Amino acid sequence: MQSLQNKTALITGGSKGIGYGIASSLVQQNVNVAITSRNSEAADKAAEKLNALGGGKAIGLMADVKDLSQQTKAVEKVISTWGRLDILIANAGVGHFASIEDMSPELWQDTIDTNLTGVFNSVKASLNALRESRGYIITISSLAGANFFPKGSAYNASKFGLTGFTQSIMLDLRHYGIKVTTIMPGSVASHFNNNQPNENDSWKIQPEDLGQMVIDLLQMNPRALPSKIEVRPSQPPRS
Repeated sequence: MQSLQNKTALITGGSKGIGYGIASSLVQQNVNVAITSRNSEAADKAAEKLNALGGGKAIGLMADVKDLSQQTKAVEKVISTWGRLDILIANAGVGHFASIEDMSPELWQDTIDTNLTGVFNSVKASLNALRESRGYIITISSLAGANFFPKGSAYNASKFGLTGFTQSIMLDLRHYGIKVTTIMPGSVASHFNNNQPNENDSWKIQPEDLGQMVIDLLQMNPRALPSKIEVRPSQPPRS
């Protein structure tokens, strides 16, 4: 089992939902964590909550994944703070759902720029540091990256693309000792698409479930690489 003591992680979109669930799991394993958000106040408040958990330290950073220069500055901040970067969790994402008749060019572009190009930017900015640490990249795709549905043209396109992107870079980067995995969740009790998690979401995957999955991946023997993981609620409501 790989030790996570004193490792460092950068989590995009880490102020709430899946990103925060993963961050809290890592901090409790003594991993130092930087979380990004487009809102500096949200990033700082989430980092404060993480630091109250004990274990690893957390910092909040304002950075938009759509901007490569902002992602580069976030990586530089991690390295200046802790001297290394071991783990990238490319989690930030948006969902705009409409039929092709109603999907505006602006919402299409925002979806692709955030969910797909944003991951490219995060990986590109982190690559030199991860080569040095022989680190780990985990992208958060979706079951929508393998299963299409009505009104999902933008979201499906972004997540199908992300799944393919991640599998391709996995083949590129494993020769440098960098492991790459994409996690493809189904329904998650998160704030995605303006959802407010409540007791009715108890059947859904919880953010901390994905946090535990990330811990399991990071602690796995380096010779093994689960490159793509689909995860579903075990007992969804009957339709």
